[in-house]
Amino acid sequence: MVSDKQLTEKLQDVLEQIDLKGLGEAIRGKVRDSYLCDGKRIMITSDRLSAFDCIIGTIPLKGQVLTQIAAFWFEKTADIVPSHLIEVPDPNVMVVAECEQLKLEFVVRGYITGVTKTSAWYNYEKGIRNFCGNALPEGLRKNQKLESPILTPTTKLEKHDRPVSREEAISEGLIDAETFDKAAGICFSLFQRGQEHAASRGMILVDTKYELGIRDGELVVSDEIHTPDSSRYWYADTYDDLFRSGKEQRQLDKEYVRQWLSDQGFTGEGNPPALTEEVRKEAARRYIAAYEVITGRDLEITSEPIGQRIESALRSRGYIA
Repeated sequence: MVSDKQLTEKLQDVLEQIDLKGLGEAIRGKVRDSYLCDGKRIMITSDRLSAFDCIIGTIPLKGQVLTQIAAFWFEKTADIVPSHLIEVPDPNVMVVAECEQLKLEFVVRGYITGVTKTSAWYNYEKGIRNFCGNALPEGLRKNQKLESPILTPTTKLEKHDRPVSREEAISEGLIDAETFDKAAGICFSLFQRGQEHAASRGMILVDTKYELGIRDGELVVSDEIHTPDSSRYWYADTYDDLFRSGKEQRQLDKEYVRQWLSDQGFTGEGNPPALTEEVRKEAARRYIAAYEVITGRDLEITSEPIGQRIESALRSRGYIA
């Protein structure tokens, strides 16, 4: 486990943004910066944290965790669906095949929870009993396990993600029925594999989102998979006791930061509060723990400044002349 001293030092070496000459214009997402290069996309995962559809700040080592845990899962699920991954030249960088991305994010939920406006619990608490085409029974409690996992897609090209049902997504022209059903089947299989592996490591994969694209006419999983940014993880050994007592679950994901922001009165409107150093370090601890628990590997930390290390790695692979 990374020491408090290391985290304090890494607060000063976070990757907020990177500009690499010789790769063309950067395409900036909420968390990743990417460059297109001869049919490939060089995806650089920053340490930026996005919550409630806003960039909140940076978390030390977060980009490295996301890249490496995504690479772990891409390999572990390759028998279910191929990914867009080509290589990982640096702990923060994935080189991937350029794909035509589907216009939906596919969210699979095994439990009813969450504080965001697209979460199942938020909507259930508002009285909604048909969520994205899924009929939910009366009497559910926050963090309760669902009878079986449900799919709750959201839009991904709008300013704020919007939950949609299968029928709505098709009628709005976001996707055709055949592609939706094939993608849904893939996502449920990925989720089952994720839950099985998490359980073997003493964790619960609560819910997650998948992004898929089309490459050479076939669906591939893209972006990231089963990371602490895109998923919720709870500790299995304390789930029952905490649920019975109505307490929050022990988490290894960014829900910790979402909850902290919500406690400060921020849920997406107005300006977000600045993250304190302790919040940033605690979030980093959880991200790192998620990586180490799920993969069974220690996170390797280098002393070389992140931006310098990335540029050197890409230059050595010939991406930068």
